[in-house]
Amino acid sequence: MFFKWFGATAIISITALGGFSTEPRPVDSVNPLIGTNAHGHVYPGATVPFGMVQLSPDTRLGTWDGCSGYHYSDPAILGFSHTHLSGTGCGDLGDIRVTPLSGEVAPAKDGYRLAFSHENEKARPGYYSVVFSNPKIKAELTAMARAGFHRYHFPEGQPAHLAFDLARGIMNNPAECEFKAESNTVVSGYRRSHGWAADKTFYFVAEFSRPFDAVHIEVDGKPVAEGTRAGKGTNVQAVLDFNDPAKPVLMKIGLSAVSVEGARKNLAAEIPDWDFGATAAAAGKAWNDVLGKIEIETGDPAVRETFYTALYHACLAPTLFNDADGTYRGLDHQVHPNEGFQNYCTFSLWDTFRAEHPLLTIIQPQRVDDFVGSMLAHYRQFNQHCLPVWSLAGNETWCMIGIHSIPVIAEAYAKGFRRFDAEAAYQAMRDSMMQDRNFLNEYRQYGYIPTGKDKQSVSRSLEYAYDDWCIADMARRLGKMEDAKLFAERGANYRHLLNPANGFMQGKTAEGRWREPFDPRQLVWEDYTEATSWNYTWFVPQDVPGLIGLIGGDRKFIDKLDQMYAEQSGLLANIPDLTGLVGQYVHGNEPCHHVAYLYNYAGAPWKTQARVRDIMKTLYSNQTDGICGNDDCGQMSAWYVLSAMGFYPVNPAAGVYVLGSPAVDRATIRLDLQYQKGREFTIIAENNSPKNVYIQSATLNGKPISRSWLTHDELTAGGELVLKMGPEPNPDWAKDSEDRPGR
Repeated sequence: MFFKWFGATAIISITALGGFSTEPRPVDSVNPLIGTNAHGHVYPGATVPFGMVQLSPDTRLGTWDGCSGYHYSDPAILGFSHTHLSGTGCGDLGDIRVTPLSGEVAPAKDGYRLAFSHENEKARPGYYSVVFSNPKIKAELTAMARAGFHRYHFPEGQPAHLAFDLARGIMNNPAECEFKAESNTVVSGYRRSHGWAADKTFYFVAEFSRPFDAVHIEVDGKPVAEGTRAGKGTNVQAVLDFNDPAKPVLMKIGLSAVSVEGARKNLAAEIPDWDFGATAAAAGKAWNDVLGKIEIETGDPAVRETFYTALYHACLAPTLFNDADGTYRGLDHQVHPNEGFQNYCTFSLWDTFRAEHPLLTIIQPQRVDDFVGSMLAHYRQFNQHCLPVWSLAGNETWCMIGIHSIPVIAEAYAKGFRRFDAEAAYQAMRDSMMQDRNFLNEYRQYGYIPTGKDKQSVSRSLEYAYDDWCIADMARRLGKMEDAKLFAERGANYRHLLNPANGFMQGKTAEGRWREPFDPRQLVWEDYTEATSWNYTWFVPQDVPGLIGLIGGDRKFIDKLDQMYAEQSGLLANIPDLTGLVGQYVHGNEPCHHVAYLYNYAGAPWKTQARVRDIMKTLYSNQTDGICGNDDCGQMSAWYVLSAMGFYPVNPAAGVYVLGSPAVDRATIRLDLQYQKGREFTIIAENNSPKNVYIQSATLNGKPISRSWLTHDELTAGGELVLKMGPEPNPDWAKDSEDRPGR
């Protein structure tokens, strides 16, 4: 028996061991509506961890705040489509939309709009439901990895219908669609579209719990001939009639990027029967298993809900992109057989290399080799011979800058993952950085990219330098010492752009002149990517001590960090990508995510402790606008998960975690049995409270430590880190050079 208080509350349950727990299950602490408002860009619908199907309501198909297809402010739902992006700044997908209808209807040229109230909407991991205002149709959704499950209850007295829209997606254009009624209980087809992902196709097979009585198909605005049960064209719409509305209509639908038969096999493998409740329970269990990798204790129910929702969002992507038998469509748009790894896509790497991928090396290590295998397949099949930059649905979008599959691979190798071909991975990393695209030729020629129209020269140069350092580190580990020297020298290219006269990373011409006029508060696309010099001056994760030296030493470095947070936001206001402002610090976008932790490198970790606690308190919450910027496939959320536990990977590929200030009282990480010998690592914040944000002292496995960092090996070995917290800083803890990270 149990009772539940919704929202900022708790569940009291009898555990399987016969005792009592005052904490809800992790899955019961998730609210998928967090981040659906403001600029979070997440969706609330049904999916499983890293699933290819994201079955979710669409409230709009355009606008920047509609990238996921859903925005909390919208009053109506257009229907439920089966693919969605979580937290991105570009829109796409929204494939195979289905809308329940009641009464007399026909295929609609502009789609359907069903009014709803959030009071009649429920969302939890693996399940979504809504009761529309008029007509009173109840829709319920759940999903498995490659299949969705719908259940509809229609009002009595009017015919019931399901309308399929294969034309309209989220910010993309249809190229060719097909709908076929194979029988009165099975339909199939596909949708090919052009959008952010240039050329993608999703095939589907849908089965119904009872026969439909009629099918009406329109192709490019014209009804097909009477008796025709199939249609192909650019704009394909279909309406299925169910004459007895008293009975619910259940629909199972399998998806595949390979073929209709692949979709059929996926459906048979993942949802073989008609037990909607059992499928929803299985989806919930899958989520609880993943979320339960971290068990937290906190006296604040809002913090618990924020934490587990962030962990939920961090486990939505990358997404599976193969069939149940391992077959997948590659970057060459050819079908490839099972190659011994699960193929993944939706790699938002400019964002996720920073915190999400490091988090997944800890809590989802069994997927890491498959991520790398997917990246190597991308490289092999891609006619431009490059590792992923931002891959989506079997396409390279070339979105954002750098080649940040490189740090993900380097991090995996540094942390001991060995189920991928390290030599092939290294050659792919090296080859990708030796191309001439995206100003790499100029970067190699000058050691930086000269300023110029739309070049984003400073940002590109700094991020390429980090990628170079990652290649150098992997070369060293593989014994390739000549390459290690070459790429280590390139990893120091950041030095070319630090203007000693002002201490900022500044654009420079090919002749070596600093770009003028210069204002570090301005977003200048010639030099910066969705950021300013205040944001990018700190992007040297591979050599923070070197950056401190260039800026003038510890005191000047600390003062400059303080100045950034104290500056007026001014020129950054009302720029959509620049949100979550604290002075000139921009937490709503990724280049700043490591910055609060840099005080540790200058011997002032207490300033990091105060700053990260403030960011967690003011820029995250358990409300619908509780993500201060685009979640970007889980990066914003992963920052919170790691920071709330008390640490962050400033340089992910180095395998070092820099300590901050835990927002939770205790966090126990259950390490994987196969990869990490099934141990646990626990972080305990003694005397923790909203006021006690400062570390007074620390012990690791019972022994005092005075350093403000720990290694990945120490974490995965299992053990206990105890941080004694207090209301005032201890400026002597971890201030000495030998106790700082990066030394």
